[in-house]
Amino acid sequence: MADATPGKLDGPGFSPGHESEGRPAALIAWSLYILSLPSANLLVIAGLIVAYAGRGGSDGLSRAHIDAQIGLFWSVFWWTIALWFMIGACVIGTAITPPMGIVLIPLALVLGLALLFLTVWFTIKSIIGLVNLMGGKAP
Repeated sequence: MADATPGKLDGPGFSPGHESEGRPAALIAWSLYILSLPSANLLVIAGLIVAYAGRGGSDGLSRAHIDAQIGLFWSVFWWTIALWFMIGACVIGTAITPPMGIVLIPLALVLGLALLFLTVWFTIKSIIGLVNLMGGKAP
């Protein structure tokens, strides 16, 4: 152990990333995010895996895109879980007390529209991210 400075990242097996190394991963991940809509969101998981795999070998602009992809996935994931939970609560509430269905059924429909909006927002955000990556801009 010649130099054991904490925080120094130049040991064996470590190669600092370069911006161009992470660009293909960012490009593939944005593309998979966009294609997730016709694939019933299965390709989002593949895009997330590509983003996490390409994260270590990227730097600069490509790292910013990969971090944005990972953040976008997790924010949409948790919003989706929350909306489905609320829709389920509306359905259970309507089943337990049918008169409450007057309020809960329209609320469940509004929450379903919020899910649709979330999907459209995710797709548009992914298209904008891909366009920005191709133009050399930050996400």
